[in-house]
Amino acid sequence: MRALEDVQVAAWGYADREVLPATMFRIGAHTGATVLGAYPAEDVDAPPFGLAYGFPALQGGRLWHHSHLLAVHPDWRGSGAAVALKLAQRERAVSQGLTRMTWTFDPLVPRNARLNLGKLGARAVRYHADWYALGEDPATAFPADRLMIEWDLTRPQAERPPPLPEGEFVLKAGDGRPASPLPHRDAPRLLAEVPLDAFALPEDVRLTWRLALRAVLEPALENGYAVTDLAREGERAFYVLTRLQE
Repeated sequence: MRALEDVQVAAWGYADREVLPATMFRIGAHTGATVLGAYPAEDVDAPPFGLAYGFPALQGGRLWHHSHLLAVHPDWRGSGAAVALKLAQRERAVSQGLTRMTWTFDPLVPRNARLNLGKLGARAVRYHADWYALGEDPATAFPADRLMIEWDLTRPQAERPPPLPEGEFVLKAGDGRPASPLPHRDAPRLLAEVPLDAFALPEDVRLTWRLALRAVLEPALENGYAVTDLAREGERAFYVLTRLQE
């Protein structure tokens, strides 16, 4: 479990104060949480390169599993380990009688959107602006917005290929920056562009994308839409927002 601290540092570059400590994994494993480590099949004595950690959550009389951490060492990204960890986490949640799992991810990281939406078949149902206060001064820190994912564990998991961007555009890029959000009618399917590698962009451009996505996604999710997929066209990616059935 100490080694799972190292996985977090390798995956995200966390400072010590941001790392979830081994003591939490230890007590969680004995009180209903799920603590999973991923190891190379050819060397089970090697340290773990991935982890998944979640715990039972209760609100408004509803009980479900909240997945707090999913981390994979950069050398193992694209290996299928993230999907394997998530499916193992699902198996354990279902064995506890739970039918729903939630977690958050950064909408500026479409790689994670592909995992959550296209490979697992989950959907984003809420937008949380400034979910975390990162940095020493929250007033000047880059805003840590998050999409809240909801995964129905009773539905069979089936990976689907990225669809083409078909629908009404509400956000598109223009010269590398987002154009002004576009108005939309009550369309069944909306599209919002997201840069493929936002964290390679200058911070001012990245901030512009953050605020543009917030301006589009937050009200849409509050008004009956869910983010259900990530469409691709060449080197461009688009969130697919689908109106939910009443």
